[in-house]
Amino acid sequence: MLRNLLQGKFLQYPLHTLLVHFPIGLFGLSFLLDSLAWFVQPANALLRGAFYTLAAGLGMALLAGIPGLIDWATIRIDHPAKKTATLHLLLNLAAVGFYLLNFFLRRGTLTATTPPLFPFILSVIGIGLVSVSGYLGGRLVYENGIGVGRHRRWTEVPRQTIYASAQVTTPSGWIPVARAGSLKEGETLRVQVDGTTVMAIAKLQGVFYAFQEFCPHRGGPLSEGSFQSEQVQCPWHRSCFDVRIGQVTRGPAKVALQTYPVMVWADTLHVRLSPEFLPKDKGNTGQRQEKKREPVFS
Repeated sequence: MLRNLLQGKFLQYPLHTLLVHFPIGLFGLSFLLDSLAWFVQPANALLRGAFYTLAAGLGMALLAGIPGLIDWATIRIDHPAKKTATLHLLLNLAAVGFYLLNFFLRRGTLTATTPPLFPFILSVIGIGLVSVSGYLGGRLVYENGIGVGRHRRWTEVPRQTIYASAQVTTPSGWIPVARAGSLKEGETLRVQVDGTTVMAIAKLQGVFYAFQEFCPHRGGPLSEGSFQSEQVQCPWHRSCFDVRIGQVTRGPAKVALQTYPVMVWADTLHVRLSPEFLPKDKGNTGQRQEKKREPVFS
């Protein structure tokens, strides 16, 4: 419940991106007032303004950092953006540390008529760290899609990729990937077979479905998408697909998904790369041809 609240799922908007604008703006305003204080004498009012905006920026940074930490914790361990996100986190912590030191040093200079040099240097370092960290935050969103659309999903996203091999199969070509009991209703797994085929496995209304991981529109990770009935919504651009047969039920995507047969045997999920169908009594719970359904997402 608390994690859902901090990720903005009740608001249907990511909470970190809503709050993070405040400390960036306040720290920037504090630096601007500090800079003007070197040219305007006496600088009492400007220095007090720089101090109070710095203090407000610290409060908002701590507030924005809480959902940001939750977002960082939900990134897959093997995701290439995890290192970038960790650096983004460390730079933010360093910036807050410099601003905290700056805050305590300035408390005794509120009546000064000229700007103190060392606190100003700390402001320069702080705004530099915030700028680099903000650049990395933009890369995380715009290049890696981190956190995009997660406020629309109520279940956990995969924490890591499961690696499987087509060389380990049953005589009929089924590849074991994970325990069926490890997947709760509405959750997904991300599976990579032999470094080439990447698929998502979802449990919807007690039935398992396997389909390609990357949205054919712009490559959004469907294992992080949201579900309703037997449809998955891409977290990036909201394309919808029927996971049973892969067809597009709402654009902007125009190309259907590749789907894969799924079987549960001895509490183990098995997938098959070939498009062959198995009789129902063999346990194949995916790949059932059904009539076209209208989109259910608004």
